[in-house]
Amino acid sequence: MEATSGRGNRGRAAGAKGGGGTRLTRRGRILAWSAGVTAVVILGMGGVGAWVYNDLNNNINSADVDDKLGQDRPVNLSPGSKNIMIVGSDSRDGANAKYGKDLTTMQSDTLMVLHIPADRKWASVVSFPRDSWVEIPGCEKGDGNSSSRHHAKINEAFAIGGSNGKVAEAAACSIKTVESNTGLRIDHFMSVDFSGFKGMVDALEGIEVCPEQAIRSEKANLNIDAGCQTVKGEVALGYVRARYGVGDNSDIGRIGRQQEFMDALAKKAKSKLSSPSAMLGFLQSATKSLTTDPDMAGIQPLTGLANELKGIPSDRLSFLTVPNYGREADQPTDKANVVWQYPQAANLFTSLAKDKEVTKAQLDALKKNVVYASSVKVQVLNGTGVSGRAADVAEKLTKAGYTVIGTGNAPATVTKTTVTYPTGLDTKAAVLASRLPGLQPTADSSAAADVITLVVGPELKVDDVA
Repeated sequence: MEATSGRGNRGRAAGAKGGGGTRLTRRGRILAWSAGVTAVVILGMGGVGAWVYNDLNNNINSADVDDKLGQDRPVNLSPGSKNIMIVGSDSRDGANAKYGKDLTTMQSDTLMVLHIPADRKWASVVSFPRDSWVEIPGCEKGDGNSSSRHHAKINEAFAIGGSNGKVAEAAACSIKTVESNTGLRIDHFMSVDFSGFKGMVDALEGIEVCPEQAIRSEKANLNIDAGCQTVKGEVALGYVRARYGVGDNSDIGRIGRQQEFMDALAKKAKSKLSSPSAMLGFLQSATKSLTTDPDMAGIQPLTGLANELKGIPSDRLSFLTVPNYGREADQPTDKANVVWQYPQAANLFTSLAKDKEVTKAQLDALKKNVVYASSVKVQVLNGTGVSGRAADVAEKLTKAGYTVIGTGNAPATVTKTTVTYPTGLDTKAAVLASRLPGLQPTADSSAAADVITLVVGPELKVDDVA
């Protein structure tokens, strides 16, 4: 993996504590694979194949987001590659209402990006913890109003856009949030609904799970004993959703259980290929729960995606999670959220943007060296000649958890932003530089001890400060 800044390589077009994936880490794989077996099911249905094809094809909903994303988007640095955002929709409408009547808008239960490289020889699935504390850009809310830029959990983006109950606005806000925080250009999206998940499990007559401890979760409507048992319907849904009443009650804590369930679901689906009725039920549920952008809305493009993935060796398919740590390390009062670990997160995004493979082993090795943002002391100096620029940048850094010890004017105006550091602070300087576009820190033996100096140049946009 490249040791470069993710946000720093983000070209623009004109005009809790680390570890693990999230629920769709396996489901995204299943969706792509299920599209690939559609042809097998249709052949098995004989003379009604065309009807089945059209029926499944018409199940898939389409939502156009292009006119909602604006012009200030990352450039695709590796033509031929694809980034597909997959969202687990936690909508509380209709059949899903019982899972959270206190929620008045659509929710993003899970968020991930599938990166397919130009050479199709490997792939990465990057999961974003739903409790990630990030900056959410201004988004259309669907009611004629727009939200303002602010910090919140990453899953709030889907809720803001989905305040009118429409997937297009919800997906658009999530795409804008992922793009602005990672520098990755999102080419397509898929949104999967709760109710379809239950139907997929029931079509396979349930999935065997083996919890080591009993799980009693009122919020997930789940009450099961320890030991192996087959679950389906509401119990299966509760099993993959349960967060409170099991383990440490964290979002990260339920990851292993979810991944194991999805892996078991995929294996059982494969074993049912000889049963057209079972596979039809599986695919009916999968397609009915799916909303995509127009270019992906159909059996043919999904089958094409599956064909691209099926040739990738299993050992070249990496399931990754954005490196993170509990935000209370930077903000002691916040015990509910996580922040991304830098420069590791930035390096991950840069590598994928440049089509460089990242393995789980590589990422795990790098993320062991945690440097909390609060441990980085920085003084911000204004080298632009524009009044207030240092204060604006300092405010953004403070919100990101950094310890800003002061602001002021640089001795002279500069043509470019710089980050300088004294001997021994190279690691902390790299953490700060990774949050700024295109910067490499420079050592300065005459610099004050324990303090990194950021001189703001005219090219640095305040909104580009992570």
